[in-house]
Amino acid sequence: MSIFKFLTDENFESAILRGLFRRDPQIDIIRVQDVGLMTAEDPDILDWAAQHDRIVLTHDLRTMPNFAYQRISQRQKMPGLIVMRPDIRPGTAIDDIFLIVECATPDELRNSILRLPF
Repeated sequence: MSIFKFLTDENFESAILRGLFRRDPQIDIIRVQDVGLMTAEDPDILDWAAQHDRIVLTHDLRTMPNFAYQRISQRQKMPGLIVMRPDIRPGTAIDDIFLIVECATPDELRNSILRLPF
């Protein structure tokens, strides 16, 4: 299994986060709150994630994908973005994230925006 590193945005569903840690306590996920980005704008979050090679997990369907596409079109580093509908069931989100972790590599997510559920 490849080592994925994730960053969750400010409003990421805590039930999903808890479930991810329950399934794999070693999963490498940090929250924007943990790195001083609690009130940061989306471009700043994506920039921090790129500097630290972390894939962003978000429920922000409205603005985050646009800023991610902007980074990609400007050929800026973009480790990846996984966007989940706000109404996604936690179990579905957890299963889909672990499907990605088990079947893909971090390099395959570079410059990509995935939408969950599949």
